[in-house]
Amino acid sequence: MSSAVVFAYHNVGVRCLKVLLASGVDVRLVVTHEDSPGEQIWFSSVRQVCVENGIPFISPADPNTPEIETRIAALGAEFLFSFYYRKMLLAPLLQSVSRGAYNMHGSLLPQFRGRVPVNWAVLHGAMETGATLHQMNVKPDNGPIVDQFAVPILPDDTAQEVFEKVVVAAELCLHRALSHLLDGTASLRPQDLSQGAYFRGRCADDGRIDWNQNARRIHDLVRAVTHPFPGAFSDFPDGRLVLWRTRVIDDAGDFSSAGTMRWCDEQIEVFPTGGGLLHVLQAEFSGQSLDTRNDVSRLNGRLLPEFHFV
Repeated sequence: MSSAVVFAYHNVGVRCLKVLLASGVDVRLVVTHEDSPGEQIWFSSVRQVCVENGIPFISPADPNTPEIETRIAALGAEFLFSFYYRKMLLAPLLQSVSRGAYNMHGSLLPQFRGRVPVNWAVLHGAMETGATLHQMNVKPDNGPIVDQFAVPILPDDTAQEVFEKVVVAAELCLHRALSHLLDGTASLRPQDLSQGAYFRGRCADDGRIDWNQNARRIHDLVRAVTHPFPGAFSDFPDGRLVLWRTRVIDDAGDFSSAGTMRWCDEQIEVFPTGGGLLHVLQAEFSGQSLDTRNDVSRLNGRLLPEFHFV
């Protein structure tokens, strides 16, 4: 029986941990995170999987300490796996196992290396993404690839909808690759880092709308940061406009209407100054829903100077 130490969090952590258990891997310790009080916890619990399966687990603020490094080295595990664990693992941990450390990343590496890859993929209008199992080293997300599994991104998919696909892709990728890792027949290939880029973590302020972009770019932002994330927004002197759901009707045409918002056929139409036409399917201003002509007319005179209500 092969043995492993697992660093895991979130839905990918849950599903990939279950793949290891179903394959008979002896999981000797799981390292996970404490849930953050300030974060909306909409995902499954790695901790609960450990409790249900009698697996020892810890949740240190920092795993890269001599105490934890010594504890993990003493387990004598063959493999280390990281499944959506949020901390970088340094060399002593990566070298504490005899047969290598492997990470499951939520993109088709080398695309979107780094943090929140699904959100970045949606924001950049990517048409596909997926999950990549790769060998770990001290640099983030640049080790050789064991396997990948791709999923499509449809034009109106939100980041959460894409993430649900990536969870399945990660499970399928690990399930397909694991037997080869365990029996030593896996064939790894190096990444061509010139074909991708490294992306930082995102914060709430990254959801600010730039109305000088066209309708497609704004739509990609909306679906990248909509629920359960903070949303795409624009601040005005007496309130915040948040767009939760939009649909692109025209990418970049009709510049004669640029800078207008109107109520038409029982819905809100927005013509960004960058061109194109958006239908707003769900929005709020100062915490109140915008879903009638009267609601929208309240914005008259409150939009950016280049916007007016018609």
